[in-house]
Order: sequence, then structure tokens, then C-alpha cells
Amino acid sequence: MIDVHCHILPEIDDGPKSWDVSIDMCRLAAEDGITHIVATPHSNDRYHYDHNHLTGCVERLQELVGDTPKLSLGCDFHLSYDNLQLVLANPRRYTIGGSRYLLVELSDFSIPVQIGDCFVKLGDLGITAVITHPERNALLRQTPQRLIEWVELGCAVQVTASSITGFWGPRVARVARWLLEHETVHVLATDAHDNRHRTPILSRAREATQELCGAKIASALVEENPRAMLLGQPLPYQPTPAFR
Repeated sequence: MIDVHCHILPEIDDGPKSWDVSIDMCRLAAEDGITHIVATPHSNDRYHYDHNHLTGCVERLQELVGDTPKLSLGCDFHLSYDNLQLVLANPRRYTIGGSRYLLVELSDFSIPVQIGDCFVKLGDLGITAVITHPERNALLRQTPQRLIEWVELGCAVQVTASSITGFWGPRVARVARWLLEHETVHVLATDAHDNRHRTPILSRAREATQELCGAKIASALVEENPRAMLLGQPLPYQPTPAFR
């Protein structure tokens, strides 16, 4: 399995507070069957995204853990006006492994009416926005219909693994499973932050997804599609949202 959204670098954002915790997170991930992790530090008003420094952190962590899991750099990119200007100027600085896929986090408090224009601008640069954890976004939980509009603009959707298995509570779990059932999910990821509570575990969500949607789709969401994101290729599994 491949995890394209994971806060695994220490002392960078609200993720692990030490290298020891980061190393243990890698161990947990490897034991769970995760062979590749994309380290995705925040880029927002609180956390500055220093690409060169973060690249060095990924290299150091890889040296400490050995060959498994493999590590790449991405970004948990908060889509604000200022950040949009940065990504338009240098989009592959923030994408998953320098590919064409960008994890995009939307605010819980307001989503601009012109957000679709932002996605179109990214698309014009060859960048696919991957909307992260909409099931945990207070606004999108109320209006999931907006997701189909953005998917039609070329966006992809990432759901958090632990949302499906109930970590975030029954309401979030219901929305996550509803999105799966209505074919509106392109990839599952851990969005892990530590080795105790928000852990890098994908297998439980894979099993739950298999029960809901079948083994083929479950595999696509944790293997084929995330691999394509790493390689910058078209997604093998393209769900067709079935709600309006």
C-alpha cells in the first residue's frame, strides 16, 4: 500500500515531536503493509513550507529507517489566496513527489465561491488538485454535492482512512462511507500525525472499503491510484460520482 498524506517529519508542524516518534511511525506503517509514504508537512498561515529544508529531513529519515518504507516529499497545501499565488508560480514545489498531483486542504470556516476557478487555474498548469478529507470538513459535510462539481473540473478526492473506521466519530464515518458508496473517492490516506492516536495504518480502512465496495476498488484506493499519483500518471480508477 502507498500513503500519499502523512505528517511523518518531526518538529515541522503538528506532527511528530521527535525523530524517535517518526522512526516508530515508519515501523508501524511498514508492519501494516505500507511500502511508500509521502511526507506532507502543512503549508499554511501557521507553518512555513521550506522545500529545501524539508527535502533534507526526508533524506535523513530515509537514512534512519533504511529501505522500507520508501519516502517522498509532498505538501498538505492550504488553499488560501496567498498560497494560491505561490503554487501558481512554482506548482511542482508542493506536489506529491514533484508530480502533477497536489493535496489541497480547504478551510472549515469558508470556501470561496470562486474556488472552482482556482482548480481550473491549477488544471491549466497540468496540476490535479486532490481535495483532502472532505468528510472531516464542517462545510463539505453539509454540502457534499459540491464535490461532484469539483470532480467534474478534474479534481480528485482523498478520504482519511481512520474516518472510515470511526476514529473521528460516527458522523464523520457516515459521510466517509457515503462518499465511498457514491463513488466519490479516488484515494485513501492516513493523514497520520503520531504513533499513538493518529497512526499510519491503512489496512483497516482497506478491509472496511472492501466490504462496502469490493476488493478491486479497495485495492485501487490504496495501491493503484496512489502509485499513479507518485508517478504523475492518470489514475487507473476513475470513480463516477452518483449523487446530485
